Amino acid sequence: MKKQTLDPLIEGYLEYLKDVRRLAHRSIIDIRCTLKNTSTYMDTGKAGLALWRAKLEDYLNWLNHVRETGRSQAAMNKDLSHIRGLLDYAWRSGRADRNVLDGFTIEDSSVNREPRALDIEEARRIVMAYGRNNRQERRQRVIILLLYGCGLRTAELCGLDVTDVDLERQEVFIRHGKGDRERRVPVPGAVWTELLAYMSERRGKRGALFQTQIKRRRISATIVGDIVHEAARRGELGEDVTPKTLRHTFGTHLMDRGVSLPVIASLMGHRSVQESGVYLHVLPGKKEAAVTKLEGSR
Repeated sequence: MKKQTLDPLIEGYLEYLKDVRRLAHRSIIDIRCTLKNTSTYMDTGKAGLALWRAKLEDYLNWLNHVRETGRSQAAMNKDLSHIRGLLDYAWRSGRADRNVLDGFTIEDSSVNREPRALDIEEARRIVMAYGRNNRQERRQRVIILLLYGCGLRTAELCGLDVTDVDLERQEVFIRHGKGDRERRVPVPGAVWTELLAYMSERRGKRGALFQTQIKRRRISATIVGDIVHEAARRGELGEDVTPKTLRHTFGTHLMDRGVSLPVIASLMGHRSVQESGVYLHVLPGKKEAAVTKLEGSR
């Protein structure tokens, strides 16, 4: 499907993000979508109103509109960030007198909850939820093992191809992580054994590593979610266990074993160690112990 051509200034801005800022392709697609949808809204109310000509009042009306559609505060702040970047570009290029959204954000009133992480016994139960009695059970089991044993995101697992499994280095190659970042993730020995067993009985040496049972298509995030939910049900772990729970459990257990934040960040594909810092919450007393060590070294 051919993409819609936007205003030349917007297209120039997107090219700038691609060639100069070198943003990831998916990020540029996301920004293009935001600018297109916002331009469509402005055209509806005031025909031909360019985004860099709109007033703060126009953007407040737009925010009310998108809020009524059910868009979250976090998502609206992301939209504002996309538009603010364009307005700043328009101002620097002399097309606008000022950036009316400069410094403007929406206060997020949602409660930030610490991500749930399973303890060792709960992790054991969810891994044991699927057995090895038939091909389908073995496939579901390997999916659980990769989510927990390698900390993969759902999209990363769904995007794996057979050729992304490096047989020589015992690792999986993530081609399109978050932000289009690539990384290699070592696979633990026990997980590797079951992954190889699964691959030996999987039909075909190319294509998606995990396919649907009937049409042999790449599995979706919905399917992965259903697999995890069923495993949680069998393990009596509650309905709030998701694929992300297993990823958080991976990071939490690494932290609990004393693995450094930079290593965790690398394994999980985080942009910085600050993202990995969320796992500190599961280590009661560790922050205090670190301060004690610091004081003792003085």
